Amino acid sequence: MVSHGQHALEWEERKPGTLVQRSFSSAPLCLDFTRAWNDFVFAEICIVILIIHFILLFSRQGKLRLQKWYTTLPDKEKKKIIREIVQIILSRNQKTSSFVDWKDLKLVYKRYASLYFCCAIEDQDNELLTLEVVHRYVELLDRYFGNVCELDIIFNFEKAYFILDEFIIGGEVQETSKRSAVKAIEESDMLQETVEEYMNKPAF
Repeated sequence: MVSHGQHALEWEERKPGTLVQRSFSSAPLCLDFTRAWNDFVFAEICIVILIIHFILLFSRQGKLRLQKWYTTLPDKEKKKIIREIVQIILSRNQKTSSFVDWKDLKLVYKRYASLYFCCAIEDQDNELLTLEVVHRYVELLDRYFGNVCELDIIFNFEKAYFILDEFIIGGEVQETSKRSAVKAIEESDMLQETVEEYMNKPAF
């Protein structure tokens, strides 16, 4: 007989999905459960209110690759902010914290390969949750492009924006399921291809 405490321990071990994935890696049902559980946990976390003011992607050389603003500002002010933030983050030691107090906001950033992903949030918002949001966006890019790199962002920037818009609207996380977000993007690609084929057909 298994005690209630043992059941609870089993559940706690299974929650991240690691035990299920390791013990039954050949079972598609268990992998689906793992993905569904991860999406569920992420959705539950994102119930916590998190307001993102803007998102910046830039290279180690300081080249801006993507910018998304959820706060209305003049273009001149945006350029000034971008220069300042890029300089602040690139001058920081890699061993230091990924959180920076900046004016009345907080900068949360993480480096993936040659790209820095930076979000500006309210001072009282959760920094670790913001890192999860950044990581989920990178996962979406990986899932769409297949091991995304800087060149993918440069030559397919409209796709990177589309993925971001499917994920975050008005500075708040809207779609927590990776599968649903990527499916919407793939459907949009199919529609675009259909329209292009129709437009390229001869009139007669």
